[in-house]
Amino acid sequence: MFKKITIAAALTAFISASFFTSVSAQKGSYVLQRIIDRGSINMGHREASVPFAYIKDGNVQGYSIDLCNMFIEKIKSTLKMPDLKVKLVPVTSQTRLALIANGTIDMECGSTTNNLTRQKQVDYLPVTFITGTKLASKKGSGITEIEDMEGKVIALSQGTTNEKAVKRIMKAQGIKIKIVNVKDHPQAWLALTSGRVDAYATDDVLLYGLISKAKNPDQWQVTGRFLSFDPYSLMVPRDDSTYRRIGTVLLADLMRSGEMLKIYDKWFNPGPTGINMPISDTLRVAFEIQALPH
Repeated sequence: MFKKITIAAALTAFISASFFTSVSAQKGSYVLQRIIDRGSINMGHREASVPFAYIKDGNVQGYSIDLCNMFIEKIKSTLKMPDLKVKLVPVTSQTRLALIANGTIDMECGSTTNNLTRQKQVDYLPVTFITGTKLASKKGSGITEIEDMEGKVIALSQGTTNEKAVKRIMKAQGIKIKIVNVKDHPQAWLALTSGRVDAYATDDVLLYGLISKAKNPDQWQVTGRFLSFDPYSLMVPRDDSTYRRIGTVLLADLMRSGEMLKIYDKWFNPGPTGINMPISDTLRVAFEIQALPH
């Protein structure tokens, strides 16, 4: 009898300790509490942002997806809930901020630029990639810089920093360019390859990704100076430092250990999509700076 009571007491103590550890982890975090109440982590993802987040053979994959999956495992570990379900929620450049802000998704995994305007609605983890706006056009088109677009037609994804950058330069320099608004990268690429537009302006790495998947990649080019600098980050809800810190610690550890460079090389040097982009000095330094000590 005494032995049975001892075992029962030990089991109760273990369960209680696990419970209070979970409670402590979620204390002050409305996002963690929401995840517990819902019984799932809702991961927002882009569907065609190669190589950051895209669908191939029915599976969501990419550089940002790898990082988000690690973030999800860290959340499960923190909450002591290894069996938490993961719900995949497709997002677009028009819906991603709203879905974070209204609580539909707990993180957004794609190719999203961290800027001060967006921080009024959402928050971000450390910078995971640095790119900028450039132009994709057909070789032989004579387009090398934005100034060469005078009188021509350009595709811009609505709600993106690229759209703002091009419009800002057009206004400042008085360049007259006809704009065709598109909802996503595939629509823009179709407009370019079908001749509806003369160029598509978005982040250079995304343009290389689109070209790598084109039927005739040798016909297309990425040209021009950077029209904007865009630091990519994983997006998370605002006003939850406890939740955000879980992701920040994860990424800092990856950057400090060198694992972040291995994940980068997996997708870019060269990656499975054919993109060959050795890490830039700027991004390498960013990793070193963000590798915060414990």
